[in-house]
Amino acid sequence: MALGSVDPGGAASRALRSAGLRVTMPRLAMLAWLGAHPHSTAEAIRAGVREQFGAVSTQAVYDMLAVCTTVGLLRRIEPAGHPARFERRVDDHHYHLMCRRCGRTEDVDRVTGVQPCLTPAEAGGFAVDEAEVVFWGVCPACPAADGAPDGARRDQEPWP
Repeated sequence: MALGSVDPGGAASRALRSAGLRVTMPRLAMLAWLGAHPHSTAEAIRAGVREQFGAVSTQAVYDMLAVCTTVGLLRRIEPAGHPARFERRVDDHHYHLMCRRCGRTEDVDRVTGVQPCLTPAEAGGFAVDEAEVVFWGVCPACPAADGAPDGARRDQEPWP
């Protein structure tokens, strides 16, 4: 696989260099995959990188995800009770909307002029520096699949 086919504009290469990381084919393949498939799990990323790049170990994918998250090139989303997901949209504070049934995840921009609850009633001595907002529901494709009404809870059938 040619480097240009993974990073045609060179933006991922520049981002890696700016973060002080070496530019490698597996890292470029991972960033390219996440650019086209935001909110992917580590397993989906591994499969996508293998499809694009060839052999890459599961541990290498986890190592790349960890280092790219640490330097701020990726954001890790940790929905309760489900595998972590990763995205490249790191330049703003946005929320996520997640389907309880299929796991579909969409970015949701913050509403201008409305403040979410970012301050706990009692911080217990913690210095709170971040809050995460995830909206849960059922996506439009899921109710049509089984005839359930919009908004039906599917807690008994969690997505993988």
